[in-house]
Amino acid sequence: MPCCNHCNYKWKAKDIWILSLSKKGKECPNCKTRQFILLKGKEPLIGLGYLSGIVAILFIVFFPFLARLSDNDETML
Repeated sequence: MPCCNHCNYKWKAKDIWILSLSKKGKECPNCKTRQFILLKGKEPLIGLGYLSGIVAILFIVFFPFLARLSDNDETML
């Protein structure tokens, strides 16, 4: 599971899902530093639309394990 970039607080899967839907990030419950979602290895996501339903479901289940947190908004990169 991802940890806060600032205080190493281990986030819960539910909080990662909420964070992934937020464009403005979310504050760490422990240190109140704003965190944003970063994905490890974005390249495999390019073909996600062509994958079968079972693989998409597996991606949804394992998404919290693939995410990283950052205190900078890097969505514009």
